[in-house]
Amino acid sequence: MTQEQSKKPTFEQCLAELEKIVSEIESGQIGLEESIQRYENGIRLIGQCRSILDAAEKKIQLLAKGEQGQLAVDGQANVEEE
Repeated sequence: MTQEQSKKPTFEQCLAELEKIVSEIESGQIGLEESIQRYENGIRLIGQCRSILDAAEKKIQLLAKGEQGQLAVDGQANVEEE
């Protein structure tokens, strides 16, 4: 793992931060300007989560490909039985 990869937050970290932001905004304990700043940060975190999920989906599709390069419909790649 490169140093840059270790600096990127994980999906779980992004999701936890997003949940914290939602709770803070919903509580009504912060002002309008602070709510807007947190909302902007939340939108950024949603983008990061989507990016991480998209990358994971692509990896899963590569792992699930059958022998002819087709995606296995039932979630299982064609494996020769011994």
